Amino acid sequence: MHGQSPQIVDLRGAFRPLERLEGARVVGLDTVADATRVRSLIGLSGQFAAVDDLLTGYQNLEMIGQLYRLSTAEARSRAADLIERFGLTSAAGRLARTYSGGMRRRLDLAASLIARPPVLILDEPTTGLDPSTRLEVWNTVDALAAGGAAVLLTTQYLEEADRLAHRIAVLDHGLVIATGTASQLKDKTGGDLVEVRPGSAGEFDQAAKALRPLAGGLAADRDRLRITIPAPDGATTLRAALGLLDHANIAVHDIGVRRPSLDDVFLALTGHSTTSGPPAQPTAGPAARRQAPKAFRSRP
Repeated sequence: MHGQSPQIVDLRGAFRPLERLEGARVVGLDTVADATRVRSLIGLSGQFAAVDDLLTGYQNLEMIGQLYRLSTAEARSRAADLIERFGLTSAAGRLARTYSGGMRRRLDLAASLIARPPVLILDEPTTGLDPSTRLEVWNTVDALAAGGAAVLLTTQYLEEADRLAHRIAVLDHGLVIATGTASQLKDKTGGDLVEVRPGSAGEFDQAAKALRPLAGGLAADRDRLRITIPAPDGATTLRAALGLLDHANIAVHDIGVRRPSLDDVFLALTGHSTTSGPPAQPTAGPAARRQAPKAFRSRP
């Protein structure tokens, strides 16, 4: 899955004219008529931390402040404040090349806030990070939203969207296919699901075929060897699934009833997972690349 970063760049107006976004508004401003003002109100943290390895953490932030035409005193004051806010005080005097992945990401986020923008765009901020570092970034996003910033975050990790977002827009093949809160999107799958994990990849297709009589939305995720079936009757659907699999003499690694996840939502909406499968064919709108879900996190 790819292609969401160019749209983020379009929204920021960094390399392409904002006229491409005619009709879009950011903090109430028209992106065409007020393009210069819009750019000044948006902070952007790209998919990869953009820090200067030959400068210290503090010097990186001071430099960004000066590029925003802050006075030397103001740039230094804001840099010191952000260094403390992002827990980098002990490393402020070290060269950025000595920073861990999580520290570099926090420094990059701090740099995007040096001008104190009311809108912050985070393009896949946790891509390639280990679980503990990802949690650090999640906590930072929580703090930013709690502080009043409007945050637009793109991610291919649906558990991340579930954890962080107040409102979610799901994109596939360049089109928005669903919007809502995590709970609203999960309700689109029809409630509880029976999840079946066949015993082997070789039995996956057999299991899917055997469970077809239960249809009404059966979704097969070959990458994860997982089949999900709407289960409005809960345990009754589970017993029926067990009977069909037993009759077909198919072994399963695991089976049970659970609440749907956002992965299930995406699979139900598109017919494929976020990482594989044929691209959805849009019925309207311009041709575009297949894209991952986007999460919107903000405080009014």
